[in-house]
Amino acid sequence: MFITLEGIEGAGKSTVAAWLCESLRARGLTVRLTREPGGTELAERVRRIVLERGREHVSGEAETLLMFAARAIHLDNLVRPALDAGEWVLSDRFTDATRAYQGAGRGLDIEWIEALAARVHADLTPNCTLLLDVPVELGLKRARARRGEDDRFEAETQAFFERVRAGYLALAEREPQRIRLIDAAAPVAVVREQITAALQPWLGALEGHS
Repeated sequence: MFITLEGIEGAGKSTVAAWLCESLRARGLTVRLTREPGGTELAERVRRIVLERGREHVSGEAETLLMFAARAIHLDNLVRPALDAGEWVLSDRFTDATRAYQGAGRGLDIEWIEALAARVHADLTPNCTLLLDVPVELGLKRARARRGEDDRFEAETQAFFERVRAGYLALAEREPQRIRLIDAAAPVAVVREQITAALQPWLGALEGHS
């Protein structure tokens, strides 16, 4: 089972990931918690290049290629081996983030992004993607309350994140079976209830075989 978490800054992905990982482990599952870009030692080094606010310009195209380079490393060295071993993989972001951030946010050609995705992981699509949706103003307020110096994405404008959010919502509308929309502005208990309900088809199947 390959589960991914998506959403703009301040949507609560890291908090949800930690809770969901422990919740699944409590059911007796072996769960690998990871993130993108990153997840392995080498992919984390690429992550630093992507996020750091250096003196040199990084184009949207270069940013996308770095994302897919880190993704290929992550898949080869962590995700595929874990899935092959029968583990559940829970990843904070995957290719939907590239579609939303670089595609909708940066305005890059979505067909080019899809061609890269097909090249890197044509054999692998998440079983379920939990899209934690919050209004941009609320997400940015949450993010600013907890962070130090902004990285390259956190320093973006509200208009950029409005485009990213719109991109995510468009993806959810196109793939409602895979992408489950979660109201992440709701109280924590309600968010958890929504996530448990979204995963019930898989959790129920597990219970039926126990």
